[in-house]
Amino acid sequence: MNAIYVWGIARALGGTVLFRIEDHDRIRCKPEYDAALREDLDWLGFPAGQIVRQSERGTLYEQALERLRRTAHVYACDCSRKQVGGECYTGRCRTRALEERRDRSLRVQIEPGVERFDDLHLGPQEQTPARQCGDLLLRDRDGHWTYQFAVTVDDMDQQITHVIRGADLLSSTGRQIRLARMLGRDRPPRFLHHPLIVKPSGEKLSKAAGDTSVRDLRRAGVSAAEVIGRAAAAVGLVENARPITAAEVSELKGVSDAARTARPISA
Repeated sequence: MNAIYVWGIARALGGTVLFRIEDHDRIRCKPEYDAALREDLDWLGFPAGQIVRQSERGTLYEQALERLRRTAHVYACDCSRKQVGGECYTGRCRTRALEERRDRSLRVQIEPGVERFDDLHLGPQEQTPARQCGDLLLRDRDGHWTYQFAVTVDDMDQQITHVIRGADLLSSTGRQIRLARMLGRDRPPRFLHHPLIVKPSGEKLSKAAGDTSVRDLRRAGVSAAEVIGRAAAAVGLVENARPITAAEVSELKGVSDAARTARPISA
């Protein structure tokens, strides 16, 4: 689903798709997964452009961390996931002045305030990062850079102008806009959070749960255009499933409407 919106809008705006392997958690990510994903995208007609792997960008993240230290309160934290509990961190370690060690995570203090942005699919949004997530985790206790920190730094470094992703990541946007500003980015990218293909129960599709993948459909003899058409129908981009080629996705109404509301791509 994501590829339909990403490549469709990029083509409509004359932009470029940058292919990022978000392997910041090196335990869960394997090279064979990357290769399979790129092969599936090529087969569908969505070729990957420039490829960046987060696992190779540690120096960049270290530099961003030092930049953040100069403008905000970065501190060590020894809280376990159980202690943190829900999504919002209460700031338990903020004033403890813990020594930074390999077995301790790093957080940055998030001040109160509202972040507003206009989502290209969902419209005006308002989020309060300090209440939603609390002080943001930058590096975990295993030494892995977190998703929120790594993608924010990458978006700045790669001069990303449009971030297109699933609606399940909507809550991340306000905190990423805030973090980017703290790192020196005054003008955030435009965001679009598209609908997800879900089961009747409302759960996301998951290969781990045995749900059918693009590769499964390909092996069953389903064409690339049929796969794209089924995905488009599943989220209401077309009324009934029909073959749709990768070259045609930018003409789908929901995609073209979003592209028209986006400002022109610029660095």
